[in-house]
Amino acid sequence: MAIAKAERLMNLALCLLGTRRPLSKRELRDSIEAYVEAFGPGNGASGSDDSFNRMFERDKDDLRELGLVIETVESLDGEIGYMARRDSNRLPPITLDAEEAAALGLAAKVWQQARLAGAASGALQKLRAAGLPEDVDPYGSHGALEPRIPVHEAAFEPLMLACRDRRPVAFDYRKATAAHPEQRHVEPWALECWRGHWYLAGWDRDRGAERVFRLSRITGKVRSRGGRYTADVPDVVTVRETVAGWAGEIADRSARIRLRSGAGYPLRAKATSVRELGDGWDELEIPYGHGLDAWLVEFGPDVVVLEPAELRAGVVDRLRAVAKG
Repeated sequence: MAIAKAERLMNLALCLLGTRRPLSKRELRDSIEAYVEAFGPGNGASGSDDSFNRMFERDKDDLRELGLVIETVESLDGEIGYMARRDSNRLPPITLDAEEAAALGLAAKVWQQARLAGAASGALQKLRAAGLPEDVDPYGSHGALEPRIPVHEAAFEPLMLACRDRRPVAFDYRKATAAHPEQRHVEPWALECWRGHWYLAGWDRDRGAERVFRLSRITGKVRSRGGRYTADVPDVVTVRETVAGWAGEIADRSARIRLRSGAGYPLRAKATSVRELGDGWDELEIPYGHGLDAWLVEFGPDVVVLEPAELRAGVVDRLRAVAKG
């Protein structure tokens, strides 16, 4: 059935594109074999005419949804005709270099894990038909390592749509230092992936300030809320820079930690000095910025904070929250 419909739509599109004058429904019915086989010639019974009219309207809507521009023209005697002018259905030349095509392919891979998978695939097919170079594969790998952006969080799609529609939302969010989630009311601005994790930037109505939320810490469903935004949306939403600051990437101090020998290689890579202590432990000096406590917790019993005292207290608080479940 799908093949028959595709063939019928293709024949209808070719008729509309190939004609030099508008064609009436009767002429199209008599020209397309699938219509003749299903309903007979244009002078059939009224029942078959009604069925043909319904199918023709559906086919016409499907072609328009696929991007075909169909013109409706009324003749002097009042008869309606249809045609698709080639100049109205010809896209300008599409010029994409390899990097731009790779970016499109990577974006399409993101949407493959969301409800926009069909739209993303269709868009790439249209670009290919419109002149995307044949030697460029948007889905292909462009190096020894293939870039991938995973989208596993259930909150991604509703938040992406909320950002697009400028629609406030509410969700339950569990901070790293909290044992239980709490409800947050947010005006979402933008989503961005940073180091394999998705983050939402927006205006937190409860706190009256800009906040960034990690999607993996959102529990339950994202719920839409009515009303307009109460805060202005920045022209440029610096999600990555904000997350980097909160994750300790922007450091203005140093911290001393004990690290078990043979463990914590990411910490060793950032260390400004390393000293062997013996008994299977090393002492490291590492850059200290906001969020370092959350990172150190991930290494569990392999890390002991020596100083400063507030960093040690922050790590202890987070470990206690994890222990409480």
